[in-house]
Amino acid sequence: MPSSARFCYNRVMLVCLLLSLTLSAAATQHVLIRTTDGLMVEGTATNLHAIGSARVDRTLSIHSAAPASAFEKGRIDEGLVAIQGKDNKARDLAVEELTAIGIPVMTPLLQIYKDTDQHEPRPLYRLFERVMPSAADGFDRSLSLIRMKGESIRVALPTDGGVEVKSADGKMTTIPWSKIRMLAIRQKSVARSVRVHSIQHSIQIEYLDAGLVTSAESKLDCTANGFVRLSWDADGWASDPNGLTKPGSPAYKSHLVNGHPFGALIARVGVAKEPIFLGKKATKPALGSGRLGLAINDNGHWQNNLGAFTVSLTATDAFDVGDAQ
Repeated sequence: MPSSARFCYNRVMLVCLLLSLTLSAAATQHVLIRTTDGLMVEGTATNLHAIGSARVDRTLSIHSAAPASAFEKGRIDEGLVAIQGKDNKARDLAVEELTAIGIPVMTPLLQIYKDTDQHEPRPLYRLFERVMPSAADGFDRSLSLIRMKGESIRVALPTDGGVEVKSADGKMTTIPWSKIRMLAIRQKSVARSVRVHSIQHSIQIEYLDAGLVTSAESKLDCTANGFVRLSWDADGWASDPNGLTKPGSPAYKSHLVNGHPFGALIARVGVAKEPIFLGKKATKPALGSGRLGLAINDNGHWQNNLGAFTVSLTATDAFDVGDAQ
């Protein structure tokens, strides 16, 4: 090969090598990990590779089926009791945590169901598909779940090694696969179209779980339409997603409950956070970190509700951790 040609060839190879290294460095993923000890770790994963046919660039979240840790067993036992109790806040906290624990909840949950034919509205009944969506269920409960764009697969996760995570302060931590209960990869945006029902998703029953976790950088854009009735034939108690603009009847001095209009579409980011008004259209920057829930605002007399809102939402820099339930 002439020297000039060899020189050009070497330059091309050097450019390819540098490009390869650049792409490799850019392939790091921003992840959110829940450990079997209940700890949440967020940062950049530097060594996350494909698991079987699950390519990292297509993966949304990974949910381990490893047996519950001693910590998780305690939380599962306590949570299943709380969900059946009368304390709404304790119920919501339990649903959120057991959803996050995921597959190890399946068997104890199935074992406590009773054939009463009274499933709605019952958060305990709906918890199952939050833990295991029907499209991914199967006979082998020991297999873990990997949710990808367009499909979900059940696999055995690695038993050796771990995931190296670099936090915002530059600290490096290696989390063994045996300690990872859930791992989600942050997406540039997560879109959902959901139906928020006035009974199932009344604030008094439970929030619809949007199946996504926001980050400190997330922005939420949301539009909603539809009509709900909070007292059957009484039109004064009917509204669009903005909620009532005046009291629904003379017996009420205000059109507000829980700080927002009756019948309004509201949201929360994590059970511990205060409700946020969304209405027919909303843009909410800097949501903070937490699992997003949607509900229709009402008081304790929800049994006479009818109707639902259709909601389209997009959250940027968020984690897609499950189907909306």
